[in-house]
This record gives sequence, structure tokens and C-alpha cells, in this order.
Amino acid sequence: MSIMNKLRRHSNILVYIVLGIGAVSMIFPFFWMMSTSLKTPYEAVQFPPTMLPSQIDLSNYSEAWSKVNFGRYFLNTIFMALSTLAGVLITSILAAYAFARLDFLGREILFVGMLAVMMIPMPVYIVPGYLILMKFGWIDTYYALIVPWTANVFSIFLLRQHFKTIPKDLYDAAVIDGYSDLGFLFKVVVPLSKPALATISIFSIIGSWNSFLWPLVVTNSDSIRPVQVGLAYFIQEQSTNYTLLMAASTFVVLPLIVLFFIAQKQIIASYARSGLKD
Repeated sequence: MSIMNKLRRHSNILVYIVLGIGAVSMIFPFFWMMSTSLKTPYEAVQFPPTMLPSQIDLSNYSEAWSKVNFGRYFLNTIFMALSTLAGVLITSILAAYAFARLDFLGREILFVGMLAVMMIPMPVYIVPGYLILMKFGWIDTYYALIVPWTANVFSIFLLRQHFKTIPKDLYDAAVIDGYSDLGFLFKVVVPLSKPALATISIFSIIGSWNSFLWPLVVTNSDSIRPVQVGLAYFIQEQSTNYTLLMAASTFVVLPLIVLFFIAQKQIIASYARSGLKD
């Protein structure tokens, strides 16, 4: 028994070492980005490189912010993210409840077909999507940035899995109390699904914040560009100024890191309760 305990202890140590190496390999690029953003231009390119700045230069952030209209880019991104999130919550809640609780002809076939859409890469539908939006006259408008993303297949799937774990007895009790399907959905199911809703909200905001290729294609004017497209243009202008590049990258990615740390408990709770099962 002692030998088994020793083997188990050694295997646990090995697992921790592997996980530690993985964590360091993922954290190090962010550490290097923030460290470089605080260095002087001379120190950023010197060899051998320094891990920490010998002299902290906070002016890189203000200079990077003033080079392009980052304030407008952030406002565009926040508006796009919140508007998309509202659409995703509405469509996901209604569709997920239909797939989880309602019996209708072809439900499973339709659900599998919807999941198959997740396998289609974005480059496949960029051109058809662009042509459709051009017919609507939505190119270079907020409609093009928001409307196509107000329905999210993964969010519907995750909510559907969560809704299926809610006991049917609650539905029977709600029917006895006079609730309709919509009443049961919004007064019973939705309040019980806060972790799952928080998870899809975080994923929706992250997706909108990191959106680059689609906004690059459907926008032309600088006043409507989101932050990732604005950062790409900033990189083209400041291609050799590494301190400004790292400073801009830091304040663009930092809100997402903060948001994830705030909501990580809800994300874990959502996956634990949904179980991702049929």
C-alpha cells in the first residue's frame, strides 16, 4: 500500500510539474508584453534582453493612446459587444428552451444541423455574408457588426444542455400554478440558469472584443472600427516602435483578463451543472 501511495504521490508531482510548465508558457507572453510596455525604446531592443524594466516609463501608454483614436475604438467595441450580447441572450434562451423542452417534428435533426454550422470556418461565409449585407445597404454600419452575430450556436447548445438538467417536476408545478411555457421559462428556468447565462455572456463579450476579420471586411470608415481593427492599423503605423506596440496591446487585452477573473467561478459552475450531456 505504501508503494502505491508513493507512486500516486510521484504521479501527482509529475502532473503538477507539467501543469506548471504549461501555465508558465502561457503566462510568459503576457508578462513579456507588459514588461516591454514599461521599458524605454532603447531598453526594449537591447541585447541581451532584460526581464524587468530598469526604468519604468508609463508615458508609453499615454503616447500610444493618443496616436490613434483608441477612445472611439473602445466605445464602438463596447456598443457592439453589449448589443450583440442582448441579441445572443434573447435568441439563445428561446431556442435552447425549444430544443430542450418542446416536442416538435424534426427537433433532433434541426438541432444536429444547427450544430453542424459550428464546423464551417468563417472564410467560407465571408463573401456570401458581405454580398447579403451589401444588398441590405448595411456595409460600414453598426448593423453589419451586430446583427449577424445575435444568434450563437454554441450558446444555444450550452443553454440547451443546462435546461435539460432542470427537473420536469418544476414544470408540472408551474403548470398547476397557471404558468405558460414562456412564464415557466422566464420566471423559473432563467433564474435557475444564472451561471450558464453568465458563461455565454462572457464568451459573447470576448468574441465581440476579439472580432477582427469580419469588422475589417465590412467597415470602411475609421469612426466605426472596433478596437482590434484599430489596433491592427496602429501596428502598421508603429511597426518598429515596440514599446508603443506593447502598451497598446496591453490596454486592449487587459479588460478581457479582468473580466475573466471576475467571472471564472460562474463559468466553472455552468460547466459543472450542465454536464454537457444529452
